[in-house]
Order: sequence, then C-alpha cells, then structure tokens
Amino acid sequence: MIDNPRLELVLANHGRSVAIALVVIGILALIVTGWAVASPETATVTQTAEESAASEVRTSATVVDGSSLWEADEQLSDSPVYVLDASPELVVEPETKLTNETARTPIDGGEVTHRLTLQFEASRGDDTFWTETHEEINTTATTEDGVARSSTTIDVESYLERQRYLEEEVGNVGSIGLRMILEVEYDTGTHTGTHTDSTTLQLTEEAYWLEEPLSDSSEPPHSHTVGTQEISEPRSPALIAVLSLVGTLSLAGGVLIFRRAPTDVESARRSVHERRYAEWISRGSIPMWIGDHHIALDTLEDVVDVAIDANERVVHDRQRGLFAVVNGDVVYYYSERGLWEQTTWPAMNLAEGETATTPGQVSPSNEISEFDEPDGFDEEGEPDFDDEDVWDQV
Repeated sequence: MIDNPRLELVLANHGRSVAIALVVIGILALIVTGWAVASPETATVTQTAEESAASEVRTSATVVDGSSLWEADEQLSDSPVYVLDASPELVVEPETKLTNETARTPIDGGEVTHRLTLQFEASRGDDTFWTETHEEINTTATTEDGVARSSTTIDVESYLERQRYLEEEVGNVGSIGLRMILEVEYDTGTHTGTHTDSTTLQLTEEAYWLEEPLSDSSEPPHSHTVGTQEISEPRSPALIAVLSLVGTLSLAGGVLIFRRAPTDVESARRSVHERRYAEWISRGSIPMWIGDHHIALDTLEDVVDVAIDANERVVHDRQRGLFAVVNGDVVYYYSERGLWEQTTWPAMNLAEGETATTPGQVSPSNEISEFDEPDGFDEEGEPDFDDEDVWDQV
C-alpha cells in the first residue's frame, strides 16, 4: 500500500493510464539514451593558420684605411657607430622573414618588395617644411626558406656634403636632418600587407650612426582559414545518466502499478477524506443502541461539517465501517454499508457453500441434521409462543 491517499485515489481512477504512460516514457527515455550514446555530438571546426612578416636592417662597413683601431679590409657589422675616415661607405641589407606561426615553418614562394630611401628634412621645431628623398633600394625578391634579402651601398661622404650644403641654405630658419626609411610590401599567397619603419642617420665630420635599429616585428600575425574539420565529442555524461535513471524508474513504476492489487475507488476516496479531516476524527466503538434518531448523511464531509457546527468530534468505528457524530439523542452518520441497521453486524466473508443466517431467518430444513429427532417436546406439548411475545420478553 502507498501511504498517500491522494496518490491511491489517482491510481484507483487512472492506474492503467498512468502505468501505460510510465512504460512509454521509460521506453522512450531508454531509446534516447541509446541514441545519445551511439550518436556523439559533431562540430565543424574551422582550421586557421597565422602568418607573420618581420623585417630588420643589417648594416656593415669595410675599413679602407688601416689604423691603430682596425686593420685594412676589416669588416664591421652592426656597429653602433662608424668612423667616417675609416669606413666612408655603409652597406645596408634589409631582410624580411615570412613565417607560418601555426606550423612554425617558413613560407616559401612569397614575394617581398623592399624600398629603402634617405630623406633630408628641413624642420622648425616639430614641423617639417621641406623634404628631399633619395631612393637607394626598390627591389622585389622571392623568399627562400621564408627569407627575402636586398642590399645597397651608401656613400656616406656624399650625403654629409649634401647635408652641409642644405644647412647653409636654411641658415637660422631651421635645422636639417637625415632619415632612413624602409617600406616593405609582402605577399604570402594568402595574405598581403605592408609595414614601414624609419630612423635617423646621424652624420658628423668624424663619424655616423643610426639612432635606433631599423626593424619592424610589432605587426600582429594575420589569421586565415585553411580548411574545416569535423570533430566528434561524446554527449554529456550527466544527461545520459539522467535519461537512464528516468527510463529505469519509469519502467519499474509502470510494472509495479500493473502488478499491484486493484484499489477500490470509494475506499481510496474515503482515505483521502480521512486524511484531510483527521483532526476532527477519532477512532472508537459506537454502540448500536445509542441515540433515538439516526440520520444518514451522503458523505464523510457532511458528517465532519455537522461535527464542526456542533463542536463535536466524528467517531470512526472501523468494525462497523461507520462515521458518526452524536449530538444528544440524534446520531448523524455516514457508512458505505448503507443504513444504520445494516452496520449492526460486522461484514463477513463466508467460504463457498456456507450460508449466512441473520436473526429471524429459519435455517433450511435440508440443513437440519442433529436436530431431526424430537428434543423432548411433541407438537401437542410444545408451547405456542408468538414471535412478538418472545422478543418482548427478551
């Protein structure tokens, strides 16, 4: 039995439908569980590759006149300063690397254009009012092992002479400076781009130098799509566990409902009312002779209403199946067994072949066995009592 009268009533009214619904839900849940296990989630992932381009400029000079500092024909590379008399020519070599950052491999077959210029600038304060540009490199090269190089040799003395001339021309109006500018254009086959960097080339009568190295590696890598890939991932274990649990419990519940003993609807309904009005009902024994007037009510609720109005309690006689409120000589009652007189004797389940005998009923003559013989009274000597007289005497 289920210790829930409302659920008992629902199962009594709709038990078969509930059982079928639970079985269907259980089967569907298990089918979905099997599908979830056999069919993992698939996602299309876009595969991308990152490409980068980084440029730098290397400088070198050859010593033409030996001295106490250097020997003749000695090579000076990336020196922070060059002595003009010892090495009047500066070799400038721009270099650009194209790299597949995703695969960490160089990009071959890319095209790189280097444009290196030297630009005189006449400025006053922070404003430039005149420029003169000299192009030293403008070449396009194909990358090998991801690297493209170009080279030029700059006659530093000629630029120093030009600078001195311009300074005389400008006079006190402004100042003359010389900048080295590198412009790079590249094509990797999937991406094109440009970057520019510059620095000041300082020239004096004794030496020359670059104020800052010429390099550009600050450009962020460029991403591009190289394809797609289907990835299978198992579905959530929690979802599979929940579906399995729901399916198992639903099937078990449906089987239990099918196999449980049928519940009487009226009995279940009465249990609901008993639980609902438990605070007004007490269990006890109700004598059959109590009260002069017996009023039958249609429902247990009606009996409880009478008890509430009369400020009394409902007594439940389980042996007689009777709910009653005694108010003076009036008894208000409700019983599934019928009227007051029908609740006098407890209900009995007789075995097959037995016959119940109620007061006032004569046993069939063919069932008399041990009383077939006379018991000491003959018909003439037996007193003739009327049934009513006998009951009155009792």
